[in-house]
Amino acid sequence: MNYVRTAMLLALLTALFVLVGYAIGGQSGMVIAFVIAAGMNFISYWNADKIVLRMSGAQEVDERTAPELYDIVRQLARNANLPMPKVYLIHEDQPNAFATGRNPENAAVAATVGLLRNLSREEVAGVMAHELAHVQNRDTLIMTIAATIGGAISMLAQFGLLFGGSRDNNSPFGIIGILLMVILAPIAAALIQMAISRSREYQADRLGAEICQRPLWLASALEKIAGAAKRVQNQHAERNPATAHMFIINPLAGLRMDNLFSTHPPTDERISRLRAMASEMGQGGVSAAEGGPWGTRQEGPWG
Repeated sequence: MNYVRTAMLLALLTALFVLVGYAIGGQSGMVIAFVIAAGMNFISYWNADKIVLRMSGAQEVDERTAPELYDIVRQLARNANLPMPKVYLIHEDQPNAFATGRNPENAAVAATVGLLRNLSREEVAGVMAHELAHVQNRDTLIMTIAATIGGAISMLAQFGLLFGGSRDNNSPFGIIGILLMVILAPIAAALIQMAISRSREYQADRLGAEICQRPLWLASALEKIAGAAKRVQNQHAERNPATAHMFIINPLAGLRMDNLFSTHPPTDERISRLRAMASEMGQGGVSAAEGGPWGTRQEGPWG
């Protein structure tokens, strides 16, 4: 049912894109938007991960250029019985991360430099386990396509604002209708993305905690990331807000109206569920930075 619901929401995003085309150019605009949407869905299946990584300014790394991060991801992928994904670094000071790719065989995980600088090795492992959980649940294709279509809706709405007001435009709604569409379409797209993302975050938290074997590592990481996200801007995400739902914590700093349409469930509730899970596993007294599958406690090796 979760996949059926998500497919319906993706269909709504596509329909919204076509509706914006109709608002801007009437029937001809609707046909053009439909053709673009069909082509975009096809291209997104094969290339949306590359598009999102490029939008985020991510650069691929390996065991030579980022040995600690690469080793963590490799061990977690082994724990989860997943193929080794590609690993990327995003040069942003805000601690955050996301996963992308159309399937586990073509997956990628990306972490910001800020994540590596501000979290311990164990907390980074909790975050990367969460992202690998998205890969294992095959959420990454759905969330990446949603980001691509959501961004296209915003751009099409801006196009309508720039060119829809000309006298020879074919819009059935006139300039007032176009203005309303420019305002409402991105909001509607954000609401649909929110519906796609929120339930999947809880599932990825739980599975990620199972992959790294320590729910409190992820709980501690979420607390740190959420606090930092309010203070430190993620420039790439601010320029491309349609990608916000892909990150482990909403990367938008709340400078606009983003908090009214949060793409993520409440962080406090996520942490509470993870702590309850740790208690069920008999880990109620285990520190988030205490040794686990990687041995003794280590400070963040990235300084």
